[in-house]
Formats: sequence, C-alpha cells, structure tokens
Amino acid sequence: MAGSSASMMANTCAGCHGTNGQSAGPASPNLAGMSESYFNDSMKAFKEGTRPATIMDRIAKGYSDEQIETMAGFFAGQPVYKAMVPHDAAKAKAGAETYDKSCAKCHDEGGSLPGDDAGILAGQWLPWMQYSMADFKAGNREMPKKMAKQVEKLSDAEIDAVLNYFASQK
Repeated sequence: MAGSSASMMANTCAGCHGTNGQSAGPASPNLAGMSESYFNDSMKAFKEGTRPATIMDRIAKGYSDEQIETMAGFFAGQPVYKAMVPHDAAKAKAGAETYDKSCAKCHDEGGSLPGDDAGILAGQWLPWMQYSMADFKAGNREMPKKMAKQVEKLSDAEIDAVLNYFASQK
C-alpha cells in the first residue's frame, strides 16, 4: 500500500466504520472528525495489544506507522458525524447533569470536540460506548487518571444516563 492515497487507505475501514468514517452500525465507532493524535494513539494501543478488541488488534498490526498517520489525517479532515442513535430520552436528560459535573471538562460541548486525548462521544453508538465503558471498568482498557477519578464517583445508573446523553447529542 505504499504511496496509496489517504482516501484509498481509509476506504479499507469502511466495512465497519462506514464511508469516510461515518459508522452505520452500533458496534463500531464513528471515526469522522477524530483528532489525528487520538486515532494514532488508538491504533498504537491496538497494535500493542493494550486496548481490547475483537479484530482491530489484528487489523492494526497490518499497517505501518506511516500508513496509520495517513489514515489519521484523512479521518481528522472529515466533518464530525453524529449518527441518529436510539437512546432513552429520560436517561439522556438525567445524564446532562452528570455530564456537566463529571465529563464536560474533557469532553467539551457535549462530547462534540475532537480532543487529543478524548475521543468524540457526541452521536456515537450507545452499544459501542457501553462496551468501551465496560472495558474501562473491568480494567481491560486503561482509563486516563482524570477520567478514573470521575468515573469511580458515579453509580452504574449515572454512567448509563451520561452515555445516553452522549448518544442524544446531535
């Protein structure tokens, strides 16, 4: 794949993550608009086996660092995509308060901004966010220290509510 265009490289991700990183399925996150550093860090963690995956660990090992950087640039250049995600509106409303007190500092503007160390959560698929949070809580995926301090204070119901809040963001 040496010399491949960025869009051609990114097209290899479309089967799970959708055209231009706009995921159409609940088990795969949207990549469109993700920061380059977050994409690179995620792929590195998959390659090294430090981030749990069903298949991404094997896929990531097939790309060079240069190819991953090329794809990162492509996805970062796409507009942020917020899927029309089924969610519980009452839980989302309750989750707004939890978001304000525990999540807003890193996941700005309802989770819409692509931070270097915090992925876009607004409009992400609820099942994917639930799987990710389960991995964090079980210790299968390293949680950033500042996130761990906030999450340990939350009940399972509050976590569920804030995930519904993120899913509701358009």
